[in-house]
This record gives sequence, C-alpha cells and structure tokens, in this order.
Amino acid sequence: MSRHQALNTFGRSGNPVFGNRFDEDAQFRDLPTSQKMTLDGTVNKTGILLTLCFATAAISWNMPNPLLMGFGAIGGLVLALITMFRPKSAGFTAPLYALSQGLFLGGITVMFEAQYPGIAIQAIGLTFGTLASLLVCYKTGIIKPTENFKLMIVSATAGIGLLYMVNIGMLMFGGGEGIGFIHSSGLMGIGFSLFVVAIAALNLVLDFDFIEQGSENGLPKHMEWFGAFSLMVTLVWLYLEILRLLSKIRNN
Repeated sequence: MSRHQALNTFGRSGNPVFGNRFDEDAQFRDLPTSQKMTLDGTVNKTGILLTLCFATAAISWNMPNPLLMGFGAIGGLVLALITMFRPKSAGFTAPLYALSQGLFLGGITVMFEAQYPGIAIQAIGLTFGTLASLLVCYKTGIIKPTENFKLMIVSATAGIGLLYMVNIGMLMFGGGEGIGFIHSSGLMGIGFSLFVVAIAALNLVLDFDFIEQGSENGLPKHMEWFGAFSLMVTLVWLYLEILRLLSKIRNN
C-alpha cells in the first residue's frame, strides 16, 4: 500500500472529529523530522489536555454553578467546531476545549453525584479502565481495526448521532420526553445505553490506530494537538454515556 493510499484508508475514522484531516495534510510528507507528528508527542499532549480538564472540573465540582456549566458546554462546542474545521489551530483551541469541557463535566458530575452517591468515582474508573483495556487490546492485536470494523463503527456512530439529534428536536419542539427508550431506566433503556457505551469505547480503537498511522506517515507537528483533541472528544463522550448508564442501573 502506498503512503497516499494509507492516508486515505486511515482517514476514515469512526471519530467524526478526524474526518479526512490527515489526508488533507499529506502534502507535508517531506517536512523535517523535528516538524513531524510523533506518537510520543501526541501522548504527551493528550496528558496535558486531560490535566487541564481535571483542573477545571475540580473547580466546577467544588463551586457548582449553572452558569459555569453552561459556559463550558457552549464554549466547548464552539471550540470543537473551530478545531474540526481548522486543525492547524488545535495547539490553541484544544487546551481551551479541555478547560471548557472540565467546567461542564464537573458541573454535571455534581448533579449525578447528588442523586446517586458514589457514581462519579465509578464513572471515572470505568472510563479510564476502558481506555487502558482497549489500548492493550489494540497493541496486542486482540482487536484489529479492519476496514469492515471501521465501517461498522462509523455507521453505528452516525446512527447514534442522528438519533440524538431527533431526540433533541422532539424535546425542543414539544415532543414530550423525546424518544422514550433513550431516557428509560428499564431493560430497553439500559440495553440502549450499553450499546452506546460499547460504540463510544470502540471509537477509541479507531483513534489509537489513526494516531499511530498518522505518526508513522510523518504528518505535520500540529496534528499531535489535533489527534489529542480528537481522543479527548471520544473520552468525554464515553464518560457521559457511562454516567447515564450507571444512573439507569441505579434507578432500575
């Protein structure tokens, strides 16, 4: 497989943040080594983003405020869109995204913790336990991101996104409680949340593969921040879905 073909292949990630951004940067193949994306650099930047997220989450946790939470949610969305369309700005926008998401996650976690004591530490543990487990499965070859695997995860992720958009539309325009099983604490609701958690988790495998292949193909240095940002988006999604799942189980 040629390098250009490889980039096209790995550009089809299940994570919507990636899109075909790596392929668009294929023109920079001949950059000096010091200006190329590396796996270690991406890992370090992911650590920085997680640290920033935890820092503001701690603030929001200790000083719960709906305004902080709303600011974090809206700010995170805006920054995510900017980063998606302008990957070169990731070095600036990704840290701001992590800070914003921390404010939102800290606030929403307080709300869940007040209703279900102990749920926060459970959700955090499961999120990072899933991250570690899937990384091991990926590195040992237990899970291989083949083209069929990628297509399945991409399709499932798109389907979940569409379903959530329909649900939000129903809630906004008087559709009662939206799509019932999304919010239900019954067996169907728990089953749906289990499915969504599984798809969110498997997106991590595609992210690992995408970052590794991008590093091997010598993409520009700014893609380290973009790769770290994308992995962060998946982790935020996974954490929120695990919170929802645990709350449904507690209710049931």
